[in-house]
Amino acid sequence: MRQVAVLGATGSIGGSTLDVIARHPDRFRASVLVANQSSEALAALCERFRPDLAIVADPGMEADLVRRLAAAGVRCDVASGADAVTAAAAGPLCDTVVAAIVGAAGLDSTFAVARAGKRLLLANKESVVMGGALLLEALRQGGGELFPVDSEHNAIFQCLPGGRPDLARAGVRRLVLTASGGPFRGRTRADLGTITPDEACAHPKWSMGRKISVDSATLMNKGLEVIEAHHLFAAPVDRIEVVVHPQSLIHSMVDYIDGSMLAQLGNPDMRTAISCALAWPERIDAGVAPLDLAAHARLDFEKPDTDTFRCLALAFQALRAGGDATTILNAANEIAVGAFLAGTLPFLGIAELVERVLEELPAEPVVDVQTLVERDAAARRSARDVLHRAYC
Repeated sequence: MRQVAVLGATGSIGGSTLDVIARHPDRFRASVLVANQSSEALAALCERFRPDLAIVADPGMEADLVRRLAAAGVRCDVASGADAVTAAAAGPLCDTVVAAIVGAAGLDSTFAVARAGKRLLLANKESVVMGGALLLEALRQGGGELFPVDSEHNAIFQCLPGGRPDLARAGVRRLVLTASGGPFRGRTRADLGTITPDEACAHPKWSMGRKISVDSATLMNKGLEVIEAHHLFAAPVDRIEVVVHPQSLIHSMVDYIDGSMLAQLGNPDMRTAISCALAWPERIDAGVAPLDLAAHARLDFEKPDTDTFRCLALAFQALRAGGDATTILNAANEIAVGAFLAGTLPFLGIAELVERVLEELPAEPVVDVQTLVERDAAARRSARDVLHRAYC
């Protein structure tokens, strides 16, 4: 029986994880549930799953969570704050952790899991984007396991022998990440000048939170996944490619030097990747419908338009720059997306702001997690300053 902590339990990844857990009560138990501010939603999950510990990251919502749990007759420990999340991730109540907190806020807890030697189901891509080498070293020292939950990286994991082998010895020529193209595939820059947040969040294939939906619309999400693939699979940047595949049935591919290309296919449902990571090396029912290829009839592919969707090009640029450039990229993007969602930055301004911050803060060597946190904060200050000067 795996004891699972779900960090980000009220989000889309958390909901999919809990659905898989509920299908296999003999194998998995949700022992720790963590939410950011949604005390009402978290209380409802606690009533259903009866965890040992419930944590709300916002201390101001703890009293409300306690009240709701008492009213529902749910008896479990309650805590709040970022330190409580990190302590729970590393603590004795769980042996498996789903790291699904969005953004840099998930950094500390993800590293805590790695150091504690647990099974880490990684959905917090920022932990790898900011400190990939440091995270893998923490995993090595802690003796834990990392299983990617992003559908693209989980697909690559499934297509590689042994999950994460030495790519050269395995005969891998390149990793090919697929992208849906987002809601604006095929449009030009001239078409994107008046895009609204609601339009950007209307993803054609996936149901996601607003931040990641905007990242998908700008193709920054794919850029962050390129950076992740570089770290997770020790892949040189020139051996990682992106191809737009609007049907979202092929989740990624591995190209081998003998001419073979292996692809992982499935309906666009995160429960496939989550169940794979929870039960690996076994396969379990995830509640996902079988793929009917005849019904879909066709699979299309095209090159990404990096002139229109500059964020993907900026991610490759930051990865090639090395050091902490990807940390700067990620922090600037979070500020830019937040400003766009708030209505203070136009859609095309997201890439413009990120590029200006990368220019203002040249890459520095990665030293440790604390230094990365400081550089992350510096990039956010720079992004806010650029936003104020240029758009407010």
